[in-house]
Amino acid sequence: MTDREEEKMRLRLHQLQEEHRDLDAAISAMTGQGVFDQLQLQRMKKRKLQLKDDISRIEDYLYPDIIA
Repeated sequence: MTDREEEKMRLRLHQLQEEHRDLDAAISAMTGQGVFDQLQLQRMKKRKLQLKDDISRIEDYLYPDIIA
């Protein structure tokens, strides 16, 4: 992988982590109010899980486990 590709991956990782944090905050705020749209909440949680998978995939690629 070239330095440019690695930098793009790191930037993408940062964007995904930020979106994941934002969704987490939105879900917490939504459930804290007590009145919320269940369907919207489900979609937000599903998106959050997708983001977590994408984050893990990129982290595994950038920081592979090296068994010594």
